[in-house]
Amino acid sequence: MLTLPALSALLAATLSLELVAVNAHGPHPGAHYAHRGHAHKRQAPAAGTDSIVAAASGTSSFSLSVTGAAPLGTTASTTAVGTPAGGSTVITTPGATGVTTATSVATAPVSSADIGTGVYDIPPLASISSGMPSGPLPSLTATYTPGATPSYISGAPPLPTKFMFNAADWPELDKVPPTDNDPLIQEWMKELDGHDIPDITPTQDGSCAGDPAAAAQAEERGWWTCGGWTSGNDIVACPDKMTWGVSFDDGPAPYTPKLLKYLEDKDLNATFFVVGSRVVSYPDILIAEYMAGHEIAVHTWSHHPLTALTNEQIVAELGYTRRAIQAVLGVTPTTMRAPFGDIDNRVRAISNAMGLQPIIWTTGPGGPFDTNDWHVPAGTVTGEQQFEIFEGLLGNATIMDTGFIVLEHDLFEITVDLAVGYTLDAALTHNPPFKLESIGTCMGMPPTDLYQETTTNKSQSGQHSSSAAADGTDSDSNAAGRVFASSAFAGVAAAAVALAGLL
Repeated sequence: MLTLPALSALLAATLSLELVAVNAHGPHPGAHYAHRGHAHKRQAPAAGTDSIVAAASGTSSFSLSVTGAAPLGTTASTTAVGTPAGGSTVITTPGATGVTTATSVATAPVSSADIGTGVYDIPPLASISSGMPSGPLPSLTATYTPGATPSYISGAPPLPTKFMFNAADWPELDKVPPTDNDPLIQEWMKELDGHDIPDITPTQDGSCAGDPAAAAQAEERGWWTCGGWTSGNDIVACPDKMTWGVSFDDGPAPYTPKLLKYLEDKDLNATFFVVGSRVVSYPDILIAEYMAGHEIAVHTWSHHPLTALTNEQIVAELGYTRRAIQAVLGVTPTTMRAPFGDIDNRVRAISNAMGLQPIIWTTGPGGPFDTNDWHVPAGTVTGEQQFEIFEGLLGNATIMDTGFIVLEHDLFEITVDLAVGYTLDAALTHNPPFKLESIGTCMGMPPTDLYQETTTNKSQSGQHSSSAAADGTDSDSNAAGRVFASSAFAGVAAAAVALAGLL
């Protein structure tokens, strides 16, 4: 099995989603990105290219260009450019109306054994594996103009002027933002004033194996990665038994609209933990998530292990992601999830000081409730093996006294197909039935409390003491649903053994 550092290195070399942002400073290639470096071999770009080039025969190639040099917040057009294999068709969505959709691009015919039929175009489970042909790019079913407001959030500000990406306004995509002489980061650092930020040395790379000395201090550090340590302010499970907290990490991405269509058809809501670099790359997909009633939360700018960063770098990762979301939606989330779940008392104290309550997926006696979908695009398991592991974990949910939060991903077509075609359907048809809800809903949080512009909960707007988050205290009546003792993390070992047997 690849270590976290090796996977992170693979991440930087093999992303299938590549943004070309053209602005006054010339082309700005997006960095290669994947959850723990999972190469999406269905669409692997050639090294050094600035657009997606499909590797498999019969697949489509696709690039997304965001044009214009106007400063952030001004109106500009956004154009999706699709080039089908063997052709040169260009599909343009006008920006004059302030409405943009992700546009379906025709693809060369592929075998029905590889691409499933039906409304969602889901392949048979036996066909889902790394390197399989890509399906057609989905379209958004609804778009929204600036000034529109979500009906489910009382007092929400209207959508801002159409977002236009200008590289000069943002750090390099998918890279930890530099912290030298950045006035925004200097201003965000002031949010830590008056909060007790533990003096914990950053880990080497966010992994237990990469830093044995830090791993030996995991309990003292409150390090989730090594031992499953949590605090009383962490949300780690839905309180009510048989409740499934639905969450997706790492988007928005080109195949997210397929997932949104499924969630709409099934009348389901989810929590999307979004990466800042993806937010500025696919703003219209983020808007579609938010306006459809899904919850938006912070998942950092570059998806780097947070315990391996300095305080300033952590603030930059969270701050730039907040800024990106606010620029696109007009609201700022009050919740976050650390990439890889890599959080300790220092990271959570900084997060809480910035008004971002940590959320982790459940690692109780029935867990970890990680669907392992990310292993499939990584090429370490097949779709059938992933689903077999997940079904075993799902069966343990009925023995828990609480509900649970499930980790899934919408970055890759493969992970979206697994969710839409198999994982979520398994939950909806399970006997006894599960209740599928977004995390805020299952925690009883009003929609207004999910964003700083509308919350009335001062503890979610950066006004509470972060020392409480570090020492595990919590006065919230739902605290029982927010923390598991580290002994519950023993469930991770069983799942790891099951997975290791397939690698």
